[in-house]
Amino acid sequence: MGCLVSTPQDSIGNRRRPGSIGEVSVYVPGFRIPKPVDFSLPLGDQLPKNLMESLSALRTRVVVMAGQEAPTVSRTRRKSATQHGGSTLADLHQALQDYLPVLLGLVKDGSQLQHNVQFAWMNQEDEAEETAISNAWYEVLSVLHLMAMLSLSQANLLLLPRTSCDGYQPKVSEENRRASVDIFLKAAGYLDCAVRHVLPQFPTSLREDLPVDLAEGVLRALCLQALGQGVDIQLGMAIDSAKATLAVKRRLACEMVKYWQQAQDNIMNLPLANGWGEKHRLFIKWKYVEAKRETYCNLDQQAEIGLAYSHSINQNHLSCSNIVSPNQAAAYYYHGLILDEGNTEKSHGMAVAALQAADEYFKESKRSCEAFNAASPLSRNPPLWGTIKYLSEKIPKDTSSKVRINRDLYSHEKIMETAPTLPDFSLALKPDEFQLPPVFPSWNEDNVGGGQASSNHLKGERR
Repeated sequence: MGCLVSTPQDSIGNRRRPGSIGEVSVYVPGFRIPKPVDFSLPLGDQLPKNLMESLSALRTRVVVMAGQEAPTVSRTRRKSATQHGGSTLADLHQALQDYLPVLLGLVKDGSQLQHNVQFAWMNQEDEAEETAISNAWYEVLSVLHLMAMLSLSQANLLLLPRTSCDGYQPKVSEENRRASVDIFLKAAGYLDCAVRHVLPQFPTSLREDLPVDLAEGVLRALCLQALGQGVDIQLGMAIDSAKATLAVKRRLACEMVKYWQQAQDNIMNLPLANGWGEKHRLFIKWKYVEAKRETYCNLDQQAEIGLAYSHSINQNHLSCSNIVSPNQAAAYYYHGLILDEGNTEKSHGMAVAALQAADEYFKESKRSCEAFNAASPLSRNPPLWGTIKYLSEKIPKDTSSKVRINRDLYSHEKIMETAPTLPDFSLALKPDEFQLPPVFPSWNEDNVGGGQASSNHLKGERR
């Protein structure tokens, strides 16, 4: 089912990998860039001229726009069309949507035409410079991946704080935050469709030979990343809402931990290479704490509940995990506040343990964030806003306050509780349901070549 040709990396420049990608609120792995294809030779005697021209023109439009957009997609300023017709994210996304129904004609009813054209794309996270496969499903998979990356790029632009005209600190409007959640769900929908409906079209042998940026684990991790960041925005809006209870905030924070846990599980063992791949892995490590959410480190068992945060607690706590996340900090923070509403000595003790865990997780997440930004291509954080800005102010203050209060209430001989296990909530945010569009009507004409795929093609020959 299609011949595969992988070209080893021999020219860094061809990957269009910038040295810096600017401010990052949403990390977008490097774009996969399509290479030009001549449809006339493999399909010239099997398709009507008008259909051939449509297929060629639509893909050429995608190739040109992707070539223009990819080198500048991470710039933090909002892009607009140039006087020469330069593309924007929205333009390229629309071009892909226009191309997809026509492309799907090549795989309609198992047509042999799906194997006639060799589609080539430049890889971003794989060691190979590019991968070319004679299988139209590879093209469909690549198109969905690019649509998802464009959506994540759009969300990143929406979530970069802007200085308001009234001179106050940079912020992100509620309108942009709500729009970004919808975009995250769309991105997750494209990726979910790729995993559930497109990957199964490949025989096992060819699935194993796909470039790593199209591997099932990467696609699933990206889907979960989109959902996790969507919940992060929801948590930020809940923090700003006077109507949102501590229980609602805790649930959202705990759900974030589960999304990032699953993203970590899907990507941790994949052979991601070069700057894009390693940076992608660091991003997910930054957003996730431990391999298993249910296993948490013990705080210093000999520490007194009335003592302030100490270096010994820091060392014992970090021995269980070297990568931590603000998501974990948020979950422990709200769990601690809810525990502190209890009226027992035990509940207050557990609250202090949870808040101290949140404080430590938040401090270490800053170091993980620095490692991510320092990895090539270089990036930087936008000005603090939303969830992180709130937590950076509240966690140290509330932890110190609760420790001081409990020092006055309880004996110094009291043994500190272990950090309590977070509650386990079912995940509420789901990808938008995206279905492949109907095949372009011209493919239904009688004079279109094709027929049923032969058994030899289904075996996935390699070249």
